[in-house]
Amino acid sequence: MNNKDIKILLVDDEPDILEIVGYNLKNAGYQIFTANNGKEALSQAEKHLPHLIILDVMMPVMDGVEACEKLRGNPKFTETVITFLTARGEDYSQVAGFEAGADDYITKPIKPKLLLSRVKALLRRFKETKNETSEITIGNLTINREEYKIINEGAVINLPRKEFELLALLASKPGKVFKREDILNHVWGNDVVVGGRTIDVHIRKLREKIGNDSFKTVKGVGYKFNA
Repeated sequence: MNNKDIKILLVDDEPDILEIVGYNLKNAGYQIFTANNGKEALSQAEKHLPHLIILDVMMPVMDGVEACEKLRGNPKFTETVITFLTARGEDYSQVAGFEAGADDYITKPIKPKLLLSRVKALLRRFKETKNETSEITIGNLTINREEYKIINEGAVINLPRKEFELLALLASKPGKVFKREDILNHVWGNDVVVGGRTIDVHIRKLREKIGNDSFKTVKGVGYKFNA
């Protein structure tokens, strides 16, 4: 997939951000669509079905966290990559963002070259996941990568992208302890920087949806999936 085929929705209530970030992304060849708030973002997302959505956190009408939750509740955007734009020092909002189903955070202000690098890394994860077609079955749990679907005890469960990838990674080798750094590299990619609590937040959400007994914390090392 060439850059010209990739659609990015940029959402921010600051015209300068839309202009500067949008300009750099357009220069890199991406198709860019914009919105000024979360409500408008939902409408634009439905219209254009973007591969990547870059969401500001604090916006009028509907903030980024609420917009992300609504997007993740729509099956059309299961595979869409969502990253937040956040001002420095807004660490409190990162947990809320990951809870809502975000894939990553970009801290502003950000230099154009670094922005493009982060966008490239996020889209690469999208392409890699699309190319994986294996199916994993463990007891009553089935993970179908081709259909991006999870069935647990006969019930279909919809998971945000990163929760799906994390579950698929751990379940690919039941009983194996995956180190935290290996999880970050596999699920988020080497050139994507995320907070230290990112994995913990995603594991907690998976425990709520799949079952607490399925995941074992190995203190100081990482996590494993119990068959």
